[in-house]
Amino acid sequence: MNERLNYEVGDIVKLKKPHPCGSQEWEILRVGADFRLKCMGCGHQIMTARKLVEKNTRGLRKKSETEAADIK
Repeated sequence: MNERLNYEVGDIVKLKKPHPCGSQEWEILRVGADFRLKCMGCGHQIMTARKLVEKNTRGLRKKSETEAADIK
């Protein structure tokens, strides 16, 4: 039962291993065969293969949930 997540621009993904700055959360800036991700800790941007992101994702926060949390 391999559930495929629906990734969209603006979503926040929590990855398996932390970035050297200590953050595990990344904002999705581009979706396709490759993803452009921005570290929520330091702002560093990377391009990585979709397969790696899907394999290493430990959590996904949708853009609408993130905006609702910011409003409160």
